[in-house]
Amino acid sequence: MVRKKILVTGGAGFVGSHLCERLLNEGNEVYCLDNFFTGQKQNVVHLLDNPFFELIRHDVTAPFFIETDEIYNLACPASPVHYQYNPIKTMKTSVMGAVNMLGLAKRVGAKILQASTSEVYGDPLVHPQKETYWGHVNPIGDRACYDEGKRSAETLFVNYHKQNNVNIKIIRIFNTYGPKMHPNDGRVVSNFIVQALQNHDITVYGKGNQTRSFQYVDDLVEGMIRLMNSRDGFTGPVNVGNPNEFTILELAQKVIELTGSKSKIIYKPLPSDDPMQRQPDISLAKKELDWEPKIQLEEGLIKTIAFFKKIV
Repeated sequence: MVRKKILVTGGAGFVGSHLCERLLNEGNEVYCLDNFFTGQKQNVVHLLDNPFFELIRHDVTAPFFIETDEIYNLACPASPVHYQYNPIKTMKTSVMGAVNMLGLAKRVGAKILQASTSEVYGDPLVHPQKETYWGHVNPIGDRACYDEGKRSAETLFVNYHKQNNVNIKIIRIFNTYGPKMHPNDGRVVSNFIVQALQNHDITVYGKGNQTRSFQYVDDLVEGMIRLMNSRDGFTGPVNVGNPNEFTILELAQKVIELTGSKSKIIYKPLPSDDPMQRQPDISLAKKELDWEPKIQLEEGLIKTIAFFKKIV
């Protein structure tokens, strides 16, 4: 077996750490790059004894040089609490990070995957969302630093492919949850679980009738690896998410049930530009990657709750 050299930016983050572990288990040499703004060393500390794993503190907004066969570009804060904390930095991470990683891929002839997001669809007027939909995004709203940063990164990827023949793959990731989520990241699954385990009120914004589709992190990692290994010429973008749709209120009730919590649900005003519906059309992923999610919400929540019980 040929041991591939693989660079994962944002590798100490929630999704990146799961990806690093999987790539190591498959016999690859993995370079994990992170500036630890939202990534945590504890997510990868158990991998440090592996001689084929290297942890490097570096910010993708600065150029980086390494010999590598594949690059997974995940570096960017992905929860509203973190990406709105420093919106200029978020935009720089998406845009300059893409330029630096694409430049690296071009120099060394590496294949490169961009972790894009369902946020490129904004507050969608089309339901469910297909990859052909251009989106409905407010370019000057509170979420724009992330939405437009990721849209710009997709543009850069496509143009490096057309102009410089860089071998690119673009994945659009829908809501993902699982162990190693940051307890204070402001995402709805971790928020609800932490509140429920502490018997605090569970905060639902609006009436809770906005919908989301939740995919377990192992399903996402499988989709990413399948996209990276997909046929030459297939660049994406491709939606990877769980098409089963739930209201936020249903999620809150399910978390209370599974944790046996005494929490009550309270309602607060909806944040600006919060999309009312988010559901992927995954027919392209099924066709090109032979991929669909295997782990449904209840099973995934049970595993995630078990993780949070250890740290809360």
